[in-house]
Amino acid sequence: MVYFVTSIHTDSGKTLVSAILTHALQADYWKPVQCGIEQRDFDTVKSLMSNNHCMLHEEAYLLKAPMSPHAAAEKEGVKIDLKQVNLPDTDNDLVVEGAGGVMVPLNEKDFVIDIAAKINAEIILVSNIYLGSINHTLLTINELKRRNLIVKGIIFNGMENKDTEDFILKYSGYKCLLKIRPEKEVSEEMIAKYAVKLFENWDN
Repeated sequence: MVYFVTSIHTDSGKTLVSAILTHALQADYWKPVQCGIEQRDFDTVKSLMSNNHCMLHEEAYLLKAPMSPHAAAEKEGVKIDLKQVNLPDTDNDLVVEGAGGVMVPLNEKDFVIDIAAKINAEIILVSNIYLGSINHTLLTINELKRRNLIVKGIIFNGMENKDTEDFILKYSGYKCLLKIRPEKEVSEEMIAKYAVKLFENWDN
């Protein structure tokens, strides 16, 4: 299976969730488009892996500036071509991390979520809790449904807000896969702990 991790905005916790999924599923990891090489998500996920089963695949586009992909590419004289974003060669399950939210532009006509459609991936939506997150989450859900994409479920990241979480789940009809609460530090042990929790709802 191929799972595409997307979110309601840039700093929702996609890389953290991708690390948890990669560990839990003993899957491979791939971020097709990386913007910003000083904080490369490939390196973050690699540092959090404690198993020898997963392989981390190089980006299709590795761009220097920490900007929207279309802007970072233009700055380097590059044009992101969706035809060049192809699945890595693996027989393993694959966790694919998007860049930013679903409607982040890759070029003048393609968006990050178009990668998920191209590779026929199931969507895992990360929603972090803050004032305004219901609106951002529902707008994202509406776009996923408009595109008829298959959604595996939602992962909530941050301080508990039961009313917000329940409203989002009821509106969407999606299941909650996991709730990640604030931790003192992100470590291999933390990733392993949430990898175990993930399976409480994964197949239910």
